[in-house]
Amino acid sequence: MTLSPQQNERAFVLAGGALPPAAAAHDVAATVSAAAPSPHEHDALPDDPDDAASDGDAADEERGPLRRCIVTRARRAPETMIRFVVGPDRLLVPDLTASLPGRGMWLSAERDVLETALARKAFARAARAEVLVPADLPAVIEAALTRRVIELLGLTRRAGHAVSGFAKAREWLVADRAVLIVQATDGSADERTRLLNGRAVPVIAPLPAQMLGRIFGRDHAVHVAVSAGRLATMLRTENERLAGICRTRTEADQPGG
Repeated sequence: MTLSPQQNERAFVLAGGALPPAAAAHDVAATVSAAAPSPHEHDALPDDPDDAASDGDAADEERGPLRRCIVTRARRAPETMIRFVVGPDRLLVPDLTASLPGRGMWLSAERDVLETALARKAFARAARAEVLVPADLPAVIEAALTRRVIELLGLTRRAGHAVSGFAKAREWLVADRAVLIVQATDGSADERTRLLNGRAVPVIAPLPAQMLGRIFGRDHAVHVAVSAGRLATMLRTENERLAGICRTRTEADQPGG
């Protein structure tokens, strides 16, 4: 079923593509807390119409630390997955912050799993009702996850937990202050090797240099060093979700990564 442009736009807005603006938060810690996915206690939905008898057991599982993918049935930490809800207008909405009301359907953050869910009409089967799925759902999710990475990096910079530029990033590495390196997707492997100089620090590459630069008030930025804290952990988690949906964006294969 084809959705109107207004419905597609609503799906993107509801997806939680942008974290709450820092100016609207009392402090960075409060903003981070609000942005983190919060597991729901009664999100369980049967993976298949034949699973009706297991509804009670599934509901019990939702009180635990893991969620079950409606396609693979694999159980994973909710912050590594993508939650979906069905709105009053039957529109399927990706709930990236796991904060929207309603019974949730959880999916592994992998492009092939998402495509399988669409091909098999898994969302309608899990919801046991007709569901309006945005035609460009993968693009909606990718754009929303990219926006979350941008907003998280902005929060990290404003909190003083990140610096950009090769020299500054190298200083943090030498001082053992950096626990994560963000490299531009268009940065070179040789530059990464020269920056790390054998240090076992994980590297992620979610954004191009021009986009990274805008976050740090520069024309472009290839290297960003991030210090320890919940923001660094959330950056890695969001990068993993984005990498899974985009297929090609992966965390660099570095020791300790």
